[in-house]
Amino acid sequence: MSKMDRKQHIMEAARRNGQVMVEGLAEDLGVSTHTIRRDINQLCEESKLRRLRGGAVYLEEHVNLPYQARAVLNFDEKTAIAQRVAELIPDGTTIFISIGTTPAIVAAALAQKQSLTIITNNLNAALALSENQSNRIILPGGELRLPDRDILGRAAVDIFSNYRADFAIYGVGGIDIDGSLLDFNVAEVQMREQMRINARRSILVADRTKFGRRTVAVGGTFNEADIAVIDGRPAPSFEPLLASYPGQLILAMEETDA
Repeated sequence: MSKMDRKQHIMEAARRNGQVMVEGLAEDLGVSTHTIRRDINQLCEESKLRRLRGGAVYLEEHVNLPYQARAVLNFDEKTAIAQRVAELIPDGTTIFISIGTTPAIVAAALAQKQSLTIITNNLNAALALSENQSNRIILPGGELRLPDRDILGRAAVDIFSNYRADFAIYGVGGIDIDGSLLDFNVAEVQMREQMRINARRSILVADRTKFGRRTVAVGGTFNEADIAVIDGRPAPSFEPLLASYPGQLILAMEETDA
């Protein structure tokens, strides 16, 4: 059985039973437990399963992982993305920063910059940038969503309507094969789109696992971002999307950019 067939079998079993165990899969498929663990690790990195002791749990595609789990998922890739974004941002600029773990890691990389004005509903990003006292940070009112530490609601959307930024830095829940941007609820889409519209330049930040990840709320497209910073090329099925992208494509973990 090929690796692709094994992974398909694992996902079908996980959907059917809610979880899978390494020992049982190894016996069913006639391979070593080491091989099954490697397959499961890859599926977890793709956000299709979540590890548990001795196996993994199936993740419903419309449900996001807890914040702390997402914060460490693909951390090296997100850090590489953040470093490349920081190279694009000069001192003294005004920046919108969206919710999400990747934008928060970008914010930490921007802490070395001077005299930034940051408008954000991402408290993790605000705290990271508050380490530099030359910065000005503007937050909306409203309820703090835990454990993500972001602010949702009408005031959070309105704040991005009331300012004009030099850059909008935003993440996304998923990117569909046609380039549609997906998130977990309509409020997230509304805020992301408002900050893109009110920025002079927009920067989409996403690691490869977001390509093909399906969530329920849709709004905006990949091609609308002026700059897209990703860790590396996604699955071959997304090559037409990248090839037709009219903006600046930065591959953070590869030597050359497209």
